[in-house]
Amino acid sequence: MDIASAFKGIPTGNICDMNGREGSMDAAIKPLDYHFEMAGYAMTVTCVPGDNLTIHRAIAEAKPGVVLVIQCQGYLQAGVFGELFATSCRARGIAGVVIDGACRDKRDIIEMNYPVFARGVCPNGTLKETCGTIDEVIECGGRIVHPGDIIVGDADGVVVIPKERAEEVLEKSQGKKKKEDELKVLLQQGQTTAELMGFAKKWQS
Repeated sequence: MDIASAFKGIPTGNICDMNGREGSMDAAIKPLDYHFEMAGYAMTVTCVPGDNLTIHRAIAEAKPGVVLVIQCQGYLQAGVFGELFATSCRARGIAGVVIDGACRDKRDIIEMNYPVFARGVCPNGTLKETCGTIDEVIECGGRIVHPGDIIVGDADGVVVIPKERAEEVLEKSQGKKKKEDELKVLLQQGQTTAELMGFAKKWQS
């Protein structure tokens, strides 16, 4: 299993905790369905607002295991990504899509169970005239994203893990999840976080 795949199944909250308590994109960028999960390597894409020509190129050039991280400058008046793109992405092994902008065909994408995370949904169509950039450093959802950074998404949102810190964050996140799984058993038995974590001392002192 490669390092990106190893992040799948670890809650994004655990990852953020072990990534300096940060790393998530804007809260407005959400999965189309809360069941969606993804993990992969960033392939960055910039689009002129209302134009999705660059996405056509990115899908044609993408390698399996990447997540398309698409910067549309937050433009919400056109759906730059839809069912046909999702079908092609799945067939080509693209792990998921993040859009700082809008998509469309929401129901179809949910029924396909293909992980798309977007700032909004809009049925308006797009131009296919201007090609932006691919695999350059971008800002998406308030986060700087370098090509090859790890992108993880779940019901809570999308997290960016710098590629140079991926192994460290993975190891710490796995440990955090294991510890919380153990705490959950004790909480189910009636113990409290205050006693298990020693927080009661803070208000008793």
